[in-house]
Amino acid sequence: MTLTSRSFLAIFSLATLVALDVSTAFAGEKIVSVGTASVTGVYYPAGGAFCRLVNRGSKESNIRCVVESTGGSINNLEALRKGDLDMGIVQSDLLYYAYNGTGIFYDVPADKNLRAVFALHSEPFTVITRRDAKINTFDDLKGKKINIGAAGSGQRATMEELMAKKGWTLKSFASVVDVKASDLPQALCSKKIDALIYSGGHPNGAVQQITTMCDTKIVDVDSALVDSLIKDHPFYARATIPGGMYVGNPKDIKTFGVRAMLAAPADMDADVVYQMVKALFDNLDNFKTLHPVFATLNAKQMVGGVDVAPFHPGALQYFREKDLIK
Repeated sequence: MTLTSRSFLAIFSLATLVALDVSTAFAGEKIVSVGTASVTGVYYPAGGAFCRLVNRGSKESNIRCVVESTGGSINNLEALRKGDLDMGIVQSDLLYYAYNGTGIFYDVPADKNLRAVFALHSEPFTVITRRDAKINTFDDLKGKKINIGAAGSGQRATMEELMAKKGWTLKSFASVVDVKASDLPQALCSKKIDALIYSGGHPNGAVQQITTMCDTKIVDVDSALVDSLIKDHPFYARATIPGGMYVGNPKDIKTFGVRAMLAAPADMDADVVYQMVKALFDNLDNFKTLHPVFATLNAKQMVGGVDVAPFHPGALQYFREKDLIK
């Protein structure tokens, strides 16, 4: 399965429709901002799909949902802490760390005001390299020119955890090159970098673009390193990127990953959260058609196995009404 040009058109059409919905907001409506990430990834269309469903019922709920492109998970969590966002899509591991004041958030107070709303797709940790860079394993990244994601992104935080496990620092690489997400395909294919790290749902438009521009491959991350990571962090799990999903990658790629989750502050109006959760879950079959990465989602999966922060009371109310949680 690949993300076709029709799928790309649908994603950008969806974003346009969300923008149009916002421009026609009525006086007195509750405007809810949802932080996502770069427009080239999955979080932005995920937020757009969510907002689109919420906005369809805005006349009844009096809620208008606005999707915002941001720097990613860490930026969203910081914005939630400061009150600059109402909701944000974040990696499950980073939500856990922010709530507990551990991991990369060890130097800031635990944000006990954070709440989980629901889980979305899994996010395999993805290592993409040019075939001529001679990178066949994760260990082969050492000494190479790489991009590990923007500061504030979840993928960079995950990579830094792996580096710590290996005893690596930034000096372990020939260079760590900062490249805008939109410029990554050109950077890899022009040999400005030898490899890049990406975390996101699959099939993924950004990964498809990279793998079709030049001769690339996705590298397995299947080793004792991953076993150790999973043992220490229950929010990680093994993941597989199916063979044939991307050009030049006919075999299954073994790796690991986290989940994308929607988070909100505990003091966000419970009825607003309830109405927004209801808008998505009551139309889940529709939501699943709005992006290929959502195709395998089911309601129980979106509620279970994500014990990283307490659920928001508004979300809990809906889940209990539908017997999704006790």
